[in-house]
Amino acid sequence: MRVLGVDPGLGRTGVAAVEGRPGALTLLYSRCLDTPAGMDDAERLFMLSGLITAVVAEQRPACAAVERLFFSTNRSTAMRVSEARGVLLCAIAAAGVPVFEYTPNEVKEAVAGYGAARKPQVLRMTMQLLSVDRIGGPDDVADACAIAVCHHHRATLTLRVRREAARPAVSALDVAVAAARARSGLGAR
Repeated sequence: MRVLGVDPGLGRTGVAAVEGRPGALTLLYSRCLDTPAGMDDAERLFMLSGLITAVVAEQRPACAAVERLFFSTNRSTAMRVSEARGVLLCAIAAAGVPVFEYTPNEVKEAVAGYGAARKPQVLRMTMQLLSVDRIGGPDDVADACAIAVCHHHRATLTLRVRREAARPAVSALDVAVAAARARSGLGAR
């Protein structure tokens, strides 16, 4: 399965295409999508939409894994990142690619085994899991790689949870009543 990992940002968005299965992952593509700081935000968002659309068309991922926004104390930065994230989600969805979202702690836990792991530890584990000596570009690219790896490790669980959520709930009482009826020969009513 080919997963496009996306680390959203207005100025820099990291993207990485990772293919394979846990234990046999291959980094196919990684890049930082940059938008010039001197441009109007609306123009930057439009440019970002075009850039991610081109990456999706070129890489043809089965799905995309996008980092959920972590709200920091800087509200202005958080708003700009959330706008960029919205544009990225919209463009990916417009291409018909299913999107899965992970918090930074979920990514760290899936990659490094510890939700509070530091960046250097996550980077080392990501490189080890992808069997690469280095990941070029800024931190955003390495983060996108980690997000894609996270989805590979969590995909089965995520799909199972989604299927379970779609099923009608059966309580323990319903199970006990059905078992009692079966034992007594009354059958289901």
